Amino acid sequence: MHYVYFLRLFNGDIYTGSAEDLKRRVIEHKNGRVKSTKKHLPCVLIGYEAYLDKKDALRRERYLKTTEGKRFFNQQFKEILKRMGSSRHPTGRHVE
Repeated sequence: MHYVYFLRLFNGDIYTGSAEDLKRRVIEHKNGRVKSTKKHLPCVLIGYEAYLDKKDALRRERYLKTTEGKRFFNQQFKEILKRMGSSRHPTGRHVE
């Protein structure tokens, strides 16, 4: 399986990534071994999507990093982010 995953960083931002071994990759993030997130620890896995094909996972990750994809993510995870005390989505703007 191939995964697209979402981490809530300590500063409230959301990190979107992809990996074949989700458990290993999340552990790498939490242990500070990923350059793009190590300055924003701790982080929490808030969701993931599973794909049979790596190309599909990478395509989905790229989409979710676009403006339209961020809007979609915001709608999909709005309640989760509110429960976690975060009112921010990937662009840093506040969720209403």
